[in-house]
Amino acid sequence: MSREPESAPVEDDLSRRMAALGLREEDVDETFVRSSGPGGQNVNKVATCVQLVHRPTGVRVRCQSSRHQAANRRRARELLVARLEARRDALRSAARSAAEARRRASRPRPPALRRRLLESKTRRGRTKQLRRPPGVD
Repeated sequence: MSREPESAPVEDDLSRRMAALGLREEDVDETFVRSSGPGGQNVNKVATCVQLVHRPTGVRVRCQSSRHQAANRRRARELLVARLEARRDALRSAARSAAEARRRASRPRPPALRRRLLESKTRRGRTKQLRRPPGVD
């Protein structure tokens, strides 16, 4: 019984997400190290932990959730894509927030607010004028 038909959609979805991000395999450094934790002799002898580094962004992902290197490679790539997508979305959100803040700051103030601000400034000026020593104008 082959597992190819089952994993093909997962790989296809992952490659589609990588392409949407502009993530190329050449930009990813992949290293294998020994895992830690339970797993017995397999963990101690085989380098099943996968570590990925996306060179352009410096994002680092480490996966040792499975005792199988191939499963960890796939999972590490999924984690890397998820982190890069989250980073992209955060940058977009920050840009949108900054644009909205600029728009709000540059809009004209309502007449009632302008009137209240002017009244407040007038009151403050009178208060400061009363603090002056006599004879100073």
